[in-house]
Amino acid sequence: MRIITLMENTPGAPGCVHEHGLCLYLETQQHTLLLDTGATDAFADNAAQLGLDLGRVDTVVLSHGHYDHAGGLLRLVELAPTAALYMQRGAGRDFYHGERYIGIDKRILQLPNLRLLDGDCRLDEELFVFTGITGRRFWPQSNRALQVALPDGTRVQDDFSHEQCLVVSQEGRHILLSGCAHNGILNILDRYRQLFGADPDVVISGFHMKQADPYTEAEWQVIEETGRALRQYHTQFYTGHCTGKPAQERLQQMLGDQLRPLHSGEALDL
Repeated sequence: MRIITLMENTPGAPGCVHEHGLCLYLETQQHTLLLDTGATDAFADNAAQLGLDLGRVDTVVLSHGHYDHAGGLLRLVELAPTAALYMQRGAGRDFYHGERYIGIDKRILQLPNLRLLDGDCRLDEELFVFTGITGRRFWPQSNRALQVALPDGTRVQDDFSHEQCLVVSQEGRHILLSGCAHNGILNILDRYRQLFGADPDVVISGFHMKQADPYTEAEWQVIEETGRALRQYHTQFYTGHCTGKPAQERLQQMLGDQLRPLHSGEALDL
């Protein structure tokens, strides 16, 4: 299996750009696929720089309904018009951060190859997506500024029921991918254990711990408790994007080589 971070917040491979967004490129035995497409078309420029043919992409999984994960979808469809796109039905709603709209381009909802899901779904023997993450252990407090609009225009706290995680299984190994882990990385891992009865071999995800500095003592406590919990897993973790530099540095100190950073254009050492 081959996994490359096509887009992430931080610089990586020479000639590749970075932005606030996430796009992961995967080659498996059966698929060439993307998890998310970053905030703009720039992921495609990085792919060209790396010599990757996005016309071979057959599957796209959208982790949740925010622009910084769906911004390049329309460009991807131009490059790979037959690719199947999977997202949760609720990911097309109107999402806000304060007064700023952070949802997806509504044209995505008209794409002919769009598959709207209602909960867990096995796509094939390699690919499985799951939702139903109801735990609230160390739920990211930065979620509190994120809202969803109801049909009458009223805005309420987003419960992130539109967030889905992708599990890729190949040769007895299981790779768990999430975009931002808005539901909390530990709650996602709890749900994974319910479904699979074990720990994933690899987790690739933002941890949504990004805050405006300085962090409060309570926020540092959550970060450190999360780090202590992650150390108990028999899992290799990769993180970036929305984790936040101070939080990521603290977790790195706690987990050592068990936690590795994501950078634009870099391949993961699996």
